[in-house]
Amino acid sequence: MADVLVLNASYEPLNVCTVRRAHVLVFKGKAEVVEELGKPLRSAAETFVWPHVIRLLSYVRVPKSVQRKISRRALFARDGWRCQYCGTDSGKLTLDHVVPRSRGGESSWENVVTSCAPCNLRKGNRMLEEVGMRLHAPPRAPAPALFVTLAAPRIPDRWHPYLSAFA
Repeated sequence: MADVLVLNASYEPLNVCTVRRAHVLVFKGKAEVVEELGKPLRSAAETFVWPHVIRLLSYVRVPKSVQRKISRRALFARDGWRCQYCGTDSGKLTLDHVVPRSRGGESSWENVVTSCAPCNLRKGNRMLEEVGMRLHAPPRAPAPALFVTLAAPRIPDRWHPYLSAFA
């Protein structure tokens, strides 16, 4: 089964779902088909459009706790699979707290970065200024499109306009 991109009423990417779930949302009048796949979706008695991108008709407010959940995969993808201290993309990548947790740092998107093992070991539980290290870019919460790209094994070309607007 092919995946379907689900957009909020504001066209912000929300999630990826199955064709069956997308069809149910459209059939119940909770969503509309924005892009169709071009082949019919058939049942025993009827033929329907095969949804490829759907948009919810009413706006869904996504709680920040759900929207901003930190995982190593999402963090590494946000940082381009590179160490944010030295810029290397080889070796073992780890998660590092810019302000160490032992010094009151939180586990938030604005305080965690991707680090290679040597840089993480060098920094330890010290502040950047104490070690003479710098970040390549300040950490921030990722765009919602990042979570959609991680949820789908392959991103179809026709999804890119909807994802790049919110990248």
